[in-house]
Amino acid sequence: MNRTLNVIRMQLVNRQTFVWMPLIILGGSFALSMLVYAMIPVDAPKYGGAAQAPLWYLLAVGIQALTMTFPFSQAMSVTRREFYLGTLLTSGLAAVLLAAIYMIGGLVEQATTGWGLNGYYFYLPWVWQAGAFGAGFFYAVMAMLLFIVGFWAATIYKRFGGTVLTIVLVSLGFLFVGLLWLAIRADMWDEIWTWVATAGVVGTTAWSLVLAAVLAGIAFLTLRRTVP
Repeated sequence: MNRTLNVIRMQLVNRQTFVWMPLIILGGSFALSMLVYAMIPVDAPKYGGAAQAPLWYLLAVGIQALTMTFPFSQAMSVTRREFYLGTLLTSGLAAVLLAAIYMIGGLVEQATTGWGLNGYYFYLPWVWQAGAFGAGFFYAVMAMLLFIVGFWAATIYKRFGGTVLTIVLVSLGFLFVGLLWLAIRADMWDEIWTWVATAGVVGTTAWSLVLAAVLAGIAFLTLRRTVP
């Protein structure tokens, strides 16, 4: 366990990657959103998608967490299992911290009627339908999922190279389009939207957590044979 904690310390040596960059992106996108909201001359509630920016950055962090630190960890005689667990724990801490900021920001926005502008960055009604903790669960899982997607892609790249990674990503694109085609042909959209509405944000987020666990498992199996 101590060696796993040392991996966390190693990942956080460069706090810019896990701490400062996400906070800068969060603060910058928030400030830009408020400026845009202030220029919109309507009294209706104003919502935007800029809150996604820090979450998408974690995909890049997942890639960097492997490509930039994995070779160094192997030189320090850290096992692949310790590196894997320590890196996921580091991303989990970052995801929980980010989710806490979103929860607090959403509560403040509700209390101040969108910072006095009726403009909402953290508070999105469909995310907050299960309350603050439901929203926190959503943001934490989304942050972890995007990190794991980046980490998973990086393990394939390090193990098999860029060509195989490209083939895998293109194949997943075709699979996604194929599933959409099947849903259209079977006229299943009503059932799909009914299921999403019934499950709610917590239920659909739980399925995202399952996807994250599957990708994390595949990443670990790939990492076991990855050359630094």
